[in-house]
Amino acid sequence: MIEKDIKLTEFSHGAGCGCKISPKVLKEILGSNYSNLDSNLLVGHESSDDAAVYDLGDGRALISTTDFFMPIVDNPFHFGMIAGSNALSDVYAMGGRPLMAISIFGWPINSISSEIGAKVIDGGREICSRAGISLAGGHSIDSPEPIFGLSVSGIVEIKNLKKNIGAQPGDSLFLTKPLGIGILSTAQKKKVVSETDHNLAVDQMCALNDIGSKLSSVEGVNAVTDVTGFGLAGHLLEICRGSQVSAEIYFDKLPLLPNVIEYIENDCVPGGTIRNFESYGKNLSKLSELEKYIVCDPQTSGGLLVSVSQESLNDFVDFMTSNSLDLEPIGKILEQSVENKIINIK
Repeated sequence: MIEKDIKLTEFSHGAGCGCKISPKVLKEILGSNYSNLDSNLLVGHESSDDAAVYDLGDGRALISTTDFFMPIVDNPFHFGMIAGSNALSDVYAMGGRPLMAISIFGWPINSISSEIGAKVIDGGREICSRAGISLAGGHSIDSPEPIFGLSVSGIVEIKNLKKNIGAQPGDSLFLTKPLGIGILSTAQKKKVVSETDHNLAVDQMCALNDIGSKLSSVEGVNAVTDVTGFGLAGHLLEICRGSQVSAEIYFDKLPLLPNVIEYIENDCVPGGTIRNFESYGKNLSKLSELEKYIVCDPQTSGGLLVSVSQESLNDFVDFMTSNSLDLEPIGKILEQSVENKIINIK
């Protein structure tokens, strides 16, 4: 089989962060034993945050994370870039700066040539170069499906550490990238996506969330996380639970990639959307089918979800505008709900 005939997405049962185990099943696997035996571990997995954080004892902390998945695009170079960007995002979401990365690489050596695998690694090197770090090594296995990702180490001043907890009632919510990646990826697998829409999705997934490093020193940024496989609602739910608050989403203010609604009407809804809704739909207000398909859509290398105090709102907007991000609130944080419906969709 020659290279131009290879379609990487045809070798995987899932796509990008849509491969993630559903929140409900993941909770069953991890259990509830969150005991922390090391006082220097500032962030573990107890709040489902984006990375682990370890106090170095000098006012700084080490950030450690890993992320990998199966192909979400057919182009091997882009696959490497997207998987790398997605992994780096965890460090940026904590307000940190990446230091180095090592790769996680699984390849079906009897099905796809090593030359194509090399292009995946090249894509990983390229995104690391854009982040100003080296791809310093890694580990590989013979795998029935292509797998690529990074384990990333980063650094942050502890005073500037951002978590997915700390949101306060009255905060406004912002999202730095449009939604719809899961839908467009499904449209690609069904071979109904336009070249223009596909290229826009690829460009967005390759874009680094390095604005997170700059956000670390902005006053009034109370909570940050990146939106990936659990969808907007799933990651906002983690913020709400960890912060003991509830939230409201302004559905008509959500930024969407072009033609997302048309692809939904063409039945391009990923299976991950349904798994997400089945996991946490009971915590959402009553949704239309369209609302469900948007807020539960699994994102790959999605944007940062940021909770900002009202006192700092104007300064935050000015800061984002100065960094070429023209944003408006997509929702707000409310007092903790006494009911089971933690997130209300307006």
